[in-house]
Amino acid sequence: MASPRESRRSDADRLKIDWHLAAFPELTPQQIHDIYRLRVDVFIVEQNCVFQDVDGVDPQCWHLLGFSGGELVAYCRLLPAGVKFKEPSIGRVITARSVRRTGMGRVLMAEAMKRAHELFPGQDLRIGAQAHLERFYNEFGFVKSSEPYDEDGILHIEMETGNG
Repeated sequence: MASPRESRRSDADRLKIDWHLAAFPELTPQQIHDIYRLRVDVFIVEQNCVFQDVDGVDPQCWHLLGFSGGELVAYCRLLPAGVKFKEPSIGRVITARSVRRTGMGRVLMAEAMKRAHELFPGQDLRIGAQAHLERFYNEFGFVKSSEPYDEDGILHIEMETGNG
């Protein structure tokens, strides 16, 4: 019998994901709409967190979108060095409710790490992670590098890679 983690991975494997990486000016109006809708659905409505999601950083970022059947189900943004941290970063990591508990978060992060290493070769990465996701990000080589801090009412930690 498969373990729960193996089951989630096999669920994610069954989903056909079409990945699209684009700089902000290359995104279509529909893609921008889909990104903001997903981010608002999860970060503001679902997590009941009032914050300024449209933070002025998106135009400086690369955007990784994962579509399944035409629906945006996975997303993150890749930030160049100096935008949020001195190192490049991955942020706004999110999956749609329709693919939760399928392993899609791991699939997204694996794709994000691959793309980050292509965009920012040889550079370490730093993220601001929700503290309860520390073990999840450990799986991708991130280690805790700060004490917990409050960001918009949610406990966060900084995490970094050390292997470029």
